[in-house]
Amino acid sequence: MAAGAPRIFVSHLAGTAVFDPVGDQVGRVSDLVAMLRVGRRPPRLLGMVVEVLSRRRVFVPMTRITGVESGQVITTGVVNMRRFEQRPTERLVLGELLDRRVTLVETGEEVTVLDIAIQQLPARRDWEIDRVFVRRGKGGALRRKGETLTVEWSAVTGFSLEEHGQGAENLVATFEKLRPADLANALHHLSPKRRAEVAAALDDDRLADVLEELPEDDQVEILGKLKEERAADVLEAMDPDDAADLLNELPEDEKERLLTLMRPDEAADVRRLMSYEERTAGGLMTTEPIVLRPDATVADALARVRQQDLSPALAAQVYVCRPPDETPTGKYLGTVHFQRLLRDPPFTLVSSLVDSDLPPLGPDTALPAVTSYFAAYNLVAAPVVDESGSLLGAVTVDDVLDHLLPEDWRETEFHEEGVSGG
Repeated sequence: MAAGAPRIFVSHLAGTAVFDPVGDQVGRVSDLVAMLRVGRRPPRLLGMVVEVLSRRRVFVPMTRITGVESGQVITTGVVNMRRFEQRPTERLVLGELLDRRVTLVETGEEVTVLDIAIQQLPARRDWEIDRVFVRRGKGGALRRKGETLTVEWSAVTGFSLEEHGQGAENLVATFEKLRPADLANALHHLSPKRRAEVAAALDDDRLADVLEELPEDDQVEILGKLKEERAADVLEAMDPDDAADLLNELPEDEKERLLTLMRPDEAADVRRLMSYEERTAGGLMTTEPIVLRPDATVADALARVRQQDLSPALAAQVYVCRPPDETPTGKYLGTVHFQRLLRDPPFTLVSSLVDSDLPPLGPDTALPAVTSYFAAYNLVAAPVVDESGSLLGAVTVDDVLDHLLPEDWRETEFHEEGVSGG
């Protein structure tokens, strides 16, 4: 949603029908989930609680919602059907924030919250609570009169986490702006108890990003303290190659239980990666590169490259293959680098731009050979192709570096002179 996006009051969303992209109804909005922040910063909206047709309440992240319009909510169609469980840092907007008594900062007057407005941030997929609709006068069922007004979130107190708040909430709010690698470093130096509390309070996507940056011992410790269903959710949110590495550190019975709890398609990718030796191209690769058919255009390729969730290394090039599009694909035809996409008209077919001279890696290529390959061809990502010519995945330079650096490199501070710019 662009700048100037319309403001939506949450009372209008209660009971709204939720549809998938083809128009089939998924369920109805039961509530919205927000994360309060320290001080007067507006809360971030995490997602919606949707009551599906089976009467089960499930969580749909805002990143899975593509449209919020009058009378309907549109999702990507991918909905995790596990029952919603509220976490310590989360607040139900309809269930916990409405009808609450809060205080106007300017006058110190107590008011009652009648409604709350949300708005999507410009040029981002994040949503925030930005306005509060309140009524002056005392609360209670028999006292409905009084002046109403809409104020900025920062104009009232009584919602946000206090600076001296206890538990993991204050820590999570403090860590919110840290990059995953920096948050992982902070978590590593906490006590095991505090580490578990913070991990439990993070949402699945954030925890998955952080786990990918932690030493293996910390990964295993944190995953072991989560409920098995939540552990499976977090593994699904991780890159498949990182999830495979983590699962390989677990006892066989625990590994199988978690794989069984994961979605079948996600588990299949992870199982395939686990079948390769760790220090080979197959063990290093991700199974989710950008794959396009030969009849795709440059415009199609650039739209895929723009996806916010892609790492810079994966967005650096696209892989042109015959159907099927999911790995293992049909016949691999070649690679088109991002710079080449920028030089050609949008209507150009990617099949006319492929670099087919660069030999792909085989899944059994050992790490030293993979390293030499990246250095020789100045690459940040490389295709992995099997003997039949199918694309299996792509190795990215960050995964190569992970296996070249000392095992304890994640535990080393790198804010020294010349690195931090100080």
